[in-house]
Amino acid sequence: MSFLGVMIGLPYLHSSCHPHKKSKRPTNPKHINPNHTTKQLSLNHKIPPMTAFRLQLPTDPRWVNLAEKSIEDILTDHAYCEQKAASTCISLIQQYSEYTQLVEELAPIVTEEWGHFRMVLSELKKRNLPFGKQRKDEYVGYLQQFIRKGTNRTEQLMDKLLMAGLIEARSCERFRLLSEHISDENLRPFYRRLMEAEAAHYTLFLELARTYCDKEQVRQRWFEWLEYEKEILEKLTPRGDRMH
Repeated sequence: MSFLGVMIGLPYLHSSCHPHKKSKRPTNPKHINPNHTTKQLSLNHKIPPMTAFRLQLPTDPRWVNLAEKSIEDILTDHAYCEQKAASTCISLIQQYSEYTQLVEELAPIVTEEWGHFRMVLSELKKRNLPFGKQRKDEYVGYLQQFIRKGTNRTEQLMDKLLMAGLIEARSCERFRLLSEHISDENLRPFYRRLMEAEAAHYTLFLELARTYCDKEQVRQRWFEWLEYEKEILEKLTPRGDRMH
């Protein structure tokens, strides 16, 4: 089975995370503890094989209805997401320039992500919509808190690659929802193409982590990232003006 089938075509790991089942959302998302997940997993969880890992909490399908209420806002936020994705790859290349494979694999992604940025700008222009200002990304902000501090350089690289892969995976899932449910017929094929690109990026980041870091540690840490991301989504209120 292709990665795309594993990523978006099969049920999620937890039956309790059904897209139509409401979860309790605390009014204050600041209660997310980036240290909680790692401790709990190491004590109570048996880590499954790497191939079993996929997003632990599906996006509520109603998010699409929120998003299409303001195409201008969601396209603007999407454009900035593509810009930040290119910047992430550039940053990794700068920080780990001695890793030849990483540099060679990520350099084309910089070009591709910037191309996606321009494509989103084009969709705004087609609709005579302005490119708005960048907004704070709470989702990414909480993910950054989970990057371990005071660890060695290799573990820092692992976390950065896994975080990048996770963002790509979530983007892939949301692009799928837009490609299937958004009322703007012209945007459906647009998001289908981008969904396929994000799936390829996701696998690349994970493979790079497995190339430069201990594979067993990558497997365990990826599971921890997935669990932590689920906690974030359970606590953040879905917004139609945000891609994440």
